[in-house]
Amino acid sequence: MAGWLIGVLLETADQPAPLLHYFAVGHADQGKSEWTAVDHAGRQGHVASGPVRGEEPVRAIRPLTPQKMKTLGLAPGEVRALGWRHPRRWLTG
Repeated sequence: MAGWLIGVLLETADQPAPLLHYFAVGHADQGKSEWTAVDHAGRQGHVASGPVRGEEPVRAIRPLTPQKMKTLGLAPGEVRALGWRHPRRWLTG
């Protein structure tokens, strides 16, 4: 794998409860991708400090193949914030 799709629960001022925000991270190592996503998520809000409704604050959702990264334009080492909507394009094939 060449990268990861990571979900991070963010608490923001405009939402009553934390929402899962998605990040595409161009690191092959899952742990490094998770920490990189948390670092970038902290720029948008406060990362939840514990599980919310049974969901962990940070989770790897899916590995990204080199082909998927190339198709969607994610360079190695790059981080792309995808927002809180379900990122369908990143989850297919």
